[in-house]
Formats: sequence, C-alpha cells, structure tokens
Amino acid sequence: MGAATILVADDDRAIRTVLTQALARHGYDVRTTGNAATLWSWVQGGDGDLVITDVVMPDENGLDLVPRIKKLRPDLKIVVMSAQNTLLTAVKATERGAFEYLPKPFDLNELVHVVERALAAPGAPVQAPAIEGEGDEQLPLIGRSPAMQEIYRVLARLMGTDLTVMIYGESGTGKELVARALHSYGKRRAGPFVALNMAAIPRELIESELFGHEKGAFTGATTRNAGRFEQAEGGTLFLDEIGDMPLEAQTRLLRVLQQGEYTTVGGRASIKANVRIVAATHRDLRGLIQQGLFREDLFYRLNVVPIRLPPLRERSEDIPALVRHFLNQAAAEGLPQKSLDQAAMERLKQHRWPGNVRELENLVRRLAALYSQDVIGVELINAELADVVPVAQTGEEPSRAEGLAAAVERHIRGYFDAHKGGLPPPGLYDRVLHEIERPLIGLSLGATRGNQIKAAHLLGLNRNTLRKKIRELDIQVVRGAKA
Repeated sequence: MGAATILVADDDRAIRTVLTQALARHGYDVRTTGNAATLWSWVQGGDGDLVITDVVMPDENGLDLVPRIKKLRPDLKIVVMSAQNTLLTAVKATERGAFEYLPKPFDLNELVHVVERALAAPGAPVQAPAIEGEGDEQLPLIGRSPAMQEIYRVLARLMGTDLTVMIYGESGTGKELVARALHSYGKRRAGPFVALNMAAIPRELIESELFGHEKGAFTGATTRNAGRFEQAEGGTLFLDEIGDMPLEAQTRLLRVLQQGEYTTVGGRASIKANVRIVAATHRDLRGLIQQGLFREDLFYRLNVVPIRLPPLRERSEDIPALVRHFLNQAAAEGLPQKSLDQAAMERLKQHRWPGNVRELENLVRRLAALYSQDVIGVELINAELADVVPVAQTGEEPSRAEGLAAAVERHIRGYFDAHKGGLPPPGLYDRVLHEIERPLIGLSLGATRGNQIKAAHLLGLNRNTLRKKIRELDIQVVRGAKA
C-alpha cells in the first residue's frame, strides 16, 4: 500500500510550502492548491486520503465546502485551519463534519499528529446539530489568545454530546458564559437553560430549589412548586459554585446522576431527569474532598470533562478585543461611543485584574458613562485603576461585628439576586423561619446538654411547643452531650 495522499488548500503559497515540507518528511504524498474549485475537483475524482483546508479562500469559504465533501465522500477526513480564531469558527468546523479544527498559527508537530489520528480513525465522525443564524456579534466568548483557542476546540468537541462538564475558574472569568455557550450551540439548545448559584441559596432551601416540593411538604408549602431539575427538562442545568453545596444536597444530587431520576421534597413518585449538567466552581474541590466537605464520588460524576478558564492576567492579549466589545455594548445601550488610545490600552494590559473580565467590563462601562472625552487616554486609566477597591473573594467570611439581622439580610438578598429578576417559590417566610429555627433550637439544646425543660425556658417557649418543633425539624436530642 502506497503513502497516504494529503490534499492541502490554502491561498497562502508560503503556508502551502511549509505544510508540504512538514508532511513530506513523514512520508506523505502532498498535493496543494490555492483555491476551493481545484480541491473540489480532486475530491470529486476520488483523489486524496485526507483534506486540509483553510477557511478563507478566494473563490469559496472552506467551511461551506466541508459539508459538500462529507456528502460526496463521508469517510474522507477533513482538517480545517483558520486565522479566524473564534468559538464560532471552531463550532462551525465541528458541526459541519470536520475531524479537527486548528487555529493559526499552529505547531507543525501538532498538525502531523492530527493527520496521523485522522488517517487511523474509522468511519465518518458524528456531527453536532447545525447552527443557524449566528454572527460574530453574538459570540458569548471573546478572545483569540492561545489559552482561549484550546477552550474553543474543547467546546466544539462537546457540542454534540451530553457529557457532564465541570468548569473551573476564578470569580469573574466567565464560567456561566461557557455554560451558556455549551447550551446555545449544543444538541439541547431548543430546551431551557436554567442556572442555580449554590453560594446564593440558604442551605436549608437548596433541596427544594433543586428538586421542587409538594404541597404540605413543610410549613408554608401551600402549593406544589417545580424545582430547577424540572424547569430544565430537555435542556441544561447549570450548577454554579458547586463547591458551596451542602453535603446532604450532594447526596441527593449524586443519586440523580447515578439513577437518572429524583423525587420532590415531600414527594414519593420518581421523576425522570432529562437534563445536561454543567457545574462550575472557583474552589479547589480536591482540597474540599480531603477536608470532608465534598463527596469524592460526586466529584468524579461531575468532573467528566474538566475545563479551566484562565484568569484575565493570563490572556492579556485579549484585552483590546474585550474592551471594544464592552464599549460597543455600552453604546448600544445608549451610552456615548468611546475609544481608547494605544497608551491607555497598554496600561490595561499591564493591570493584574483580580476581578478578571467582570472587573474589566465594569471599568469600561464606567469610562463610557462618566467621561466626556471621545478618546480615553492613559491618565484617566491610571486615575481609575488607582481608585480600585480590592475585589473581595467569593466565600470571604463576613465581619465578626455583623449582627444577626445584617447576616440574614445579606443571605436573603443573595437569594433574591440568584433568581435574576424572578421570584422564588411561595412560602418564603416560613422557609426562612424554618432555617433559623433549626440552629437556634439545636444550639440551645446543646447548651442545656439536651435538657428540654431548660431549653424551653431559655428560648421562652412552652415545653410542648419545643417538642413539636424538635419533631418538625428532625433535631436529634442527646441528653448529657454539650454541642
């Protein structure tokens, strides 16, 4: 059997020469062309064992040629290369049937490795669902840095699957944007995208939020309410800050992932779970496992495909594109159109950005709203960055001086914010009281070493009322033990 023939199409003669030399050194027969028409004629004639094509060619877009080749010769593998390094390019290449997408510039050894894999791979690749009506201005992720290119390639491979994804990244890096991209360009995009932030939901309410509850399941549950699993039926459920999920809720989530079904709080009938799970965290889950705060078996169920989002300081070359994007967004919302001079842009690239992309977006909006200059100079940037208050880390302990009312207000405010303009299920008053009562009664019983008479006196409750509360809240009472 002779050497495999590689068909290369690129309108840049220098690139064709480099690829020919690299592939020939590994024993491949290489034929090159600078236009799509010649490539198509070769494919029609049955020539070639593999196609490598650029996206931009003088007579036809290479991406438009891919489905035609796949229809004529389904088993012919195609590698798409492009300098248009966006998520959309990677997704289009994958959904139209490309074996692999390579953003320019790429390492020649990587290209040879891809060619070897493609020639060894059997059959036609599974295609992701077609994407219609998209444009660059609608891209959820901005940036063409090498770090982002690898993320685009991983996302493109995941679009046609239902694999569970875990997204790691510092606060403000855009974890929810990645989750939305997986949904919007994936096979479940016709279904709903439902997000739940574990850090913003009081721990006693998480199970009800996730799985819903039946009427009468607890005091104040006057109607049946659908949980996020039910709301996300046929779509994607995004569990943000999964590292903040309490252990009891982790156990129920693990059961859903293992068995594919769940029950509502207070319910008996099993409900089939038809959702894709995407989780995210800024925390070290392996460290939490060692501390006994996160279930190891749940970690492996969620960590099927891990994706690490780089902090902005690791992709500073993306800052100009991000700034232009945020300035255009601000102008579309009615703020004056602005631009930054080169010195100002360089100053932004030197900043460490502890708040990542979110911090940059806030700064750009502030510049658009507060300054009359059409072109922002480095002096204004220096002044703004000098006034930046350090960004508090998620999970930071509240002040010891914070009173109970302030702590409760902070938690409830976060709970409302997590619904993003919507309202939580009815019965909130009783659910919040239920959450406060449990630690109050439990700690009081601990302080009195399980003596219910003393605990009732301490709390100012009738003894029978206290017994009823202990039963309702399922509090374990151990006589003689101090909490």
